[in-house]
Amino acid sequence: MMRITPMVKNILIINVAIFLIQSLFSLPFSDWLGLRVIFAKDFQPYQFVTYMWVHGSFYHLFGNMFAVFIFGPLLEQVWGSKRFLTFYLICGIGAGVLYGAADFIEKYDLKQDTETYLANPDPEQFQIFILDHRVSERGVQELANFADRFFEDPNDTNLVSQSKLYVRQIYELYSNIPMVGASGAIFGILMAFAMLFPNTQLFLLFPPIPIKAKYLVLFYGLYEVYSEFNRSAGDNVAHLAHLSGMLIAF
Repeated sequence: MMRITPMVKNILIINVAIFLIQSLFSLPFSDWLGLRVIFAKDFQPYQFVTYMWVHGSFYHLFGNMFAVFIFGPLLEQVWGSKRFLTFYLICGIGAGVLYGAADFIEKYDLKQDTETYLANPDPEQFQIFILDHRVSERGVQELANFADRFFEDPNDTNLVSQSKLYVRQIYELYSNIPMVGASGAIFGILMAFAMLFPNTQLFLLFPPIPIKAKYLVLFYGLYEVYSEFNRSAGDNVAHLAHLSGMLIAF
């Protein structure tokens, strides 16, 4: 039977304890400690470290900690506890930094578009803004109805003010969403395991077949690339952070 190693045990205990405290006392740890885009009003530099110790749900926590439990002990036995912890932190923080840089580039256009619109609001620019920046299906219909009214009376000060409010709400919705979870560090562990023990046979539960570690991690990496560029509706997973963890580990 596989023996759990000291640092793996500590990582599991810390993550579970934080989740239990958050759940039992209804504390908004995700809001306080999650990583936000650097120009968000609630961004703090410490979030590059704290985001990886907070999870959004039990299944999110279980999936990440199960991977630590399965793949971490062998790495810790080879490297030692101190080096394993250092590697874990570098992968997690590094993934946060790379994700943060990409998130900044992606959302900077939103920031510029918001500032441009607030300076010169008009119905045509409002319609362009809501088309360029996605919202929910229900929100799309509400904004489309409002845009029609705005076109009919573009000089109505109440409609102008309401349009600015909508634009600010969309900006806040997308620019101030925190990222949480240890997945960047976890994918770093997966990459390290595949590089050090590439031919180790792992037995999957779904489907129930054996597969070598190098092929499993290759599949995970390709899946994350595909998922990042082919997002389905409601997919709020930070696939880029997963890939960043693998890159840092490499």
